[in-house]
Amino acid sequence: MSLESVKAWLAANAPDLKLIEVEETTATVDAAAKALGVEPGRIAKTLAVRAGDHLFLLCTRGDARLDNRKCKDEFGARPRMLGPEETFAVTGHPVGGVCPFGLKTPLPVYLDVSLKAFAVVHPAGGSLNTSVEVPTERLFGLVAERWVDLCRLPDEPVGG
Repeated sequence: MSLESVKAWLAANAPDLKLIEVEETTATVDAAAKALGVEPGRIAKTLAVRAGDHLFLLCTRGDARLDNRKCKDEFGARPRMLGPEETFAVTGHPVGGVCPFGLKTPLPVYLDVSLKAFAVVHPAGGSLNTSVEVPTERLFGLVAERWVDLCRLPDEPVGG
C-alpha cells in the first residue's frame, strides 16, 4: 500500500520524478547512501515528530540530528519521535520508508535548512528499498509548508 500510494502521488503531482527501486535496503541513511551511490547527507530522511500537540514530518539531511533545544524554541515543546506503529498509522509508510509523498493522513511537512547544502536530495519512496531523486527546491515546492532550523550537523554543538 505505501509504495503504491507514493507511486500514485508522484504520478498525479510530479510525473517527471522517477521512483528508484534497488535490490538492497534503503531503510537506513547509510544503507540508502551506499545503495544510491551518494554521500549520507544527500539522503533526505523524513522524521515523524510530535512537539506538544503539534504532529509533523521533518525532512532533514541524512547526517543531521534533531536538536531538542531548537525544536523546543520553535514549537514550545520537546520533540518526540513517533514509534514505528504510530508512524505507520499516520503516514501509511513503514519506518525506513517514510517520505513526504502519498501520506495516509495530511500532515504539515517542514524542510530543515540543512538540506539547502545540496541541490539534489533523495527521500525514501514509501518502502524499504525505494527512493526518489528530487531537486531540493522542488521538494520544498511539492510538499513543504516552510523551512525550519531544527537540526544540527555532527560537528555542531547541541543547541547551536
